[in-house]
Amino acid sequence: MKLPPPPAPEEVRSLALAVVAQDRFPMLATVDGSQPRVRPVSPVKTEEFTVYIASMRSSNKTAEIEQCAKVELCYLTKDHDQVRITGTAETVTEDRVRQEIWDANPLLRAYLKSVDNPEFLLYVVRPAHVRFMREWALEYFDVPLE
Repeated sequence: MKLPPPPAPEEVRSLALAVVAQDRFPMLATVDGSQPRVRPVSPVKTEEFTVYIASMRSSNKTAEIEQCAKVELCYLTKDHDQVRITGTAETVTEDRVRQEIWDANPLLRAYLKSVDNPEFLLYVVRPAHVRFMREWALEYFDVPLE
């Protein structure tokens, strides 16, 4: 198997953004005590590498984020290119943002019935570090955040 060539530095950001756009169900890693936990999530909004994730107050994910807000999202394309976004999950409390996301997501509305449902939590993962890897190249490239 021939490894793909490394991306040109000026291409890394656009390649990484393309991976994020293609993967609708990235994996979210959290920590449960000393045990890592990974699960697929369905982001409700993405702005470049800033990712919004809805959750239920009663979920294990919520308890884990409350204990340690450091998380990582891993995006993977069908061709195995990947992007890893390392950051901190923060609870979104701003009514305007919560309402905007609520209005744009019929599944949230169908399941939770009201933006004021106490079970509805919204997290934003702000990137501290983003890495891109081309299919099986085994070498990550840092992605400029801006």
